[in-house]
Amino acid sequence: MSFVADPRVDAYIETLPEWQQAICRQVRELVHEADPDVTETVKRRVRPYFVLDGNICALLGTKQAVDIFLYDGAMVPDPEGIITGGHDNKSARMIAVHEGETLNAPALLAMFREIVSNNRAGGWRKLQRESP
Repeated sequence: MSFVADPRVDAYIETLPEWQQAICRQVRELVHEADPDVTETVKRRVRPYFVLDGNICALLGTKQAVDIFLYDGAMVPDPEGIITGGHDNKSARMIAVHEGETLNAPALLAMFREIVSNNRAGGWRKLQRESP
């Protein structure tokens, strides 16, 4: 898959341990697969964000995991149970992937596609207001 890579995102990923780099690159590929119009940027000085009509996700390498923050307003279903944190958060939830764990790529791709669809429909805040 080809996409326009933001060199600041590359620079961030390259600072991480190899196992975290691999996860970040996999997430990056998946979010671009979800929609070819996704763009990359850096917010909060160094954190990679993937956006399309709003935030889709952000990456953060920690000492023990790669945290993938999903900006979905807790609207996107999680039938595979891949969400590991932020279950009660009103704006974002998180998937923590630890060394040696396998990312559930099909489930994450489905979530990215739904977040993009919600963003294109006006964003989760608008959709929640319109929901009965």
